[in-house]
Amino acid sequence: MDLENKNKDLILRENLALQRTILANQSTFLSFLRTSMYFLVAGLSVHNLLDMKSSTAISYIFYGISFALFVFGVVNYILNDKKIKENRIHVGGYKAEYLK
Repeated sequence: MDLENKNKDLILRENLALQRTILANQSTFLSFLRTSMYFLVAGLSVHNLLDMKSSTAISYIFYGISFALFVFGVVNYILNDKKIKENRIHVGGYKAEYLK
């Protein structure tokens, strides 16, 4: 196997690893969104099923957790996406001097 084929194989592997990282970041964001929606539905259910004043406080706690999870998920997604884009320039942008 010559140097050019080794370099292409390495670049392909790095690109595929980068795609897996992007998909993992998206999957994590969707998991945060799903969990946030579960807490929102739990808050709505407690508020509608129980007619006590304590149910209002409990439902607001669920709403708060839902909002916090959503905000954390969005911030986490944006920060990780920024890191992924910063590291994309390193894929294939180097010389393999040690292979010569």
